[in-house]
Amino acid sequence: MAHSSASFLTIAVVSILLLANGASAASHLNFTDMLVNGGQYTTFIRLLGQTQVSKQIDNQLNNSNDGFTVFAPTDNAFNNLKPGTLNDLSDQQKVALIQFHVIPKFLTFTTIKTASNPIRTQGNGDEPYNVNITAQSNGNQFNVSTGVNNVSVTNALNVTAPLAIYSIDEVLLPLDLFGPKTPVTPANAPEAADKKKGSETNETTSSDDTSPKGDGFSVSRSVGWFGWLVMTMMSFGMLTVM
Repeated sequence: MAHSSASFLTIAVVSILLLANGASAASHLNFTDMLVNGGQYTTFIRLLGQTQVSKQIDNQLNNSNDGFTVFAPTDNAFNNLKPGTLNDLSDQQKVALIQFHVIPKFLTFTTIKTASNPIRTQGNGDEPYNVNITAQSNGNQFNVSTGVNNVSVTNALNVTAPLAIYSIDEVLLPLDLFGPKTPVTPANAPEAADKKKGSETNETTSSDDTSPKGDGFSVSRSVGWFGWLVMTMMSFGMLTVM
């Protein structure tokens, strides 16, 4: 009887340990490994590492009940960007770009159909880093709109809670970084215009003041010569009389 009890106890302990190990393995997810296994996300993986976004997601995955949804651009997606696009971004902007591909919520093809737009991403900046997601009626497909481009999603690398990874053929471009920029009018433009106007007025006044002075000087010279001539003639007459 004692032997049977000991055996039962041993089996129970082993079962508990196995369950604990299984739960631990299930709770610890490394989505970067999933991307590596995908074989076509080299650039995205590199940027995830450079921006430290991969570590953030790994930590939050193991401490969040909401899960995450990641849109993973393929290498071709990055190659199709305008040359120099990534190099023109600051480190902070690169972080915002990568975070823009992460939604702090686990979304499946089914739950996306009832999701409320706009949907907040992990990105942040001067403008809201939100996307609009529209489910298609033909099954496992939906569109992600950023305000700059519209990306179709049809392929899922992983849709097991708490992490969903969807492959995309275009990089999601946030409006804050890639949207049209409003021309900024210099604050001193009115002041410069006033200065220019004042300068033109002064030039006109200066020209007007110069003309009378020139005419007066000419008249004065004429009167002087005439007086000299009269006095000369008078002197000549006086000499003749004498």
